[in-house]
Amino acid sequence: MSGTDPQTKVPVKIVSCPGCGGASVYAASNPYRPFCSERCKQIDLGAWASEQFAVPAAAPPEDFLPE
Repeated sequence: MSGTDPQTKVPVKIVSCPGCGGASVYAASNPYRPFCSERCKQIDLGAWASEQFAVPAAAPPEDFLPE
């Protein structure tokens, strides 16, 4: 999806908000991009801070000795 920013007459891209799935303007006019609002941005930040999101890592072998 796309549209036009009324302030600058520049085409803007509309994406799905990663927080709520709603429409979000992906342009400089949206200070919360790629989120649709400050609320969605803060919820996502809180999830990272409480370690609800994590990058999976393989456990080292039991006989591995760090130097």
